[in-house]
Amino acid sequence: MNELTPALAGLFASAFISATLAPGGSEAVLAYLALQASYSDSLLLSVATLGNTLGAVTTWLLGYAVALGWLRRHSPPQQNMLERMGRYGMPLLLFSWLPLVGDGFCLAAGWLRLPFLPCLAAMAMGKAARYAVVLWLTH
Repeated sequence: MNELTPALAGLFASAFISATLAPGGSEAVLAYLALQASYSDSLLLSVATLGNTLGAVTTWLLGYAVALGWLRRHSPPQQNMLERMGRYGMPLLLFSWLPLVGDGFCLAAGWLRLPFLPCLAAMAMGKAARYAVVLWLTH
């Protein structure tokens, strides 16, 4: 199992990067590892979800920092993203896994300084559900 540990680290890194403002394809890494059958689905789901959730938390923290004026050079999230987040709130973070707009949801939630723990729970649930579907489709 020790020789396969880099694979889990790669999955974690891919999931983390995919959840920040940088593009990534963690679903492909997850599917590949699932097809190798070297790890249990629950372990793969946990590692991918943890990495992706921590990446989303990083984006949330960036939004929070911008709102507090710590990063004055960055522009605020698009106005429509702020309006959506203000209207629908934390449940919108269940869709933080969506390409393009999901990162904006996390950034807007931080910008609006929505409560961290409920945001964390919503982000984690949405991301776990997405990875569970990827695993289900892989098998």
